[in-house]
Amino acid sequence: MAGTDTTRIQRTGGPTIILVEPQLGENIGTAARAMLNCGLTDLRLVRPAKGWPNERAWTAASGADRVLDAVKLYPSAQAAVADLQHIFAATARDRDMVKPVLTLPAAARAMRQAAAVGESVGLLFGPERTGLTNDDLMAAQSLITIPLNPAFASLNLAQAVLLVAYEWFRLADGTPEAVLPQGDSRPATLGELEGLFGQLEAGLEEGAFFRATPMKPVMWRNIRNVLLRAGMTEQEVRTWRGAVKALEGKRGLRMKSEIEERLGRKP
Repeated sequence: MAGTDTTRIQRTGGPTIILVEPQLGENIGTAARAMLNCGLTDLRLVRPAKGWPNERAWTAASGADRVLDAVKLYPSAQAAVADLQHIFAATARDRDMVKPVLTLPAAARAMRQAAAVGESVGLLFGPERTGLTNDDLMAAQSLITIPLNPAFASLNLAQAVLLVAYEWFRLADGTPEAVLPQGDSRPATLGELEGLFGQLEAGLEEGAFFRATPMKPVMWRNIRNVLLRAGMTEQEVRTWRGAVKALEGKRGLRMKSEIEERLGRKP
């Protein structure tokens, strides 16, 4: 999906991403794109199979050049994480190691906690076909597992990077879970809503809507609740009031016509 706006504030920093022996330049580029989506900018490569730099990485990155331009190369996973303090490794396979194995949400919280006390955080990802070796995993304090369909749990490199990076990003994101588009009109005040309710109730009374008098309180409460749940804007309240007024006018003309007909004055 298109969503790039270079005029807006960029979020940068976050954990360092280390790709161990990535096979294709395209995968490095799409991983860089996933990183920048989530505000991560520090990418390190360990023995990329096609060498570095790789033009295909820039093509696949779709504009995440700042990540690729700053890539650092290392001869081993241990060398790539030597200056970092808390290392998490993503692995899909069961390992015979005594290390904490965390789900994505738990790992993201642990990363945030480490960063909050000033610790530098790294995320290790292995080759697309084989994943990290046990020797690579020795550099990590914690393992990350991503529960998926047991019969088909294969992720490409960029997907794995995006899933982990997004969990990190999400914990600090303040986007509301639901937003009602308001356009140019502000939310209606309670006073404006009460004005609509008064006009509507009077119109319904005049139109004999509340014939079963004992049920009126329940019926009227239901109507109010429906309109309150709508979260109307000031413009929408005015539109409703205009609609009610128009119905009242039509009813008045009809009643006048009926009276004139009864009195024999209708032309």
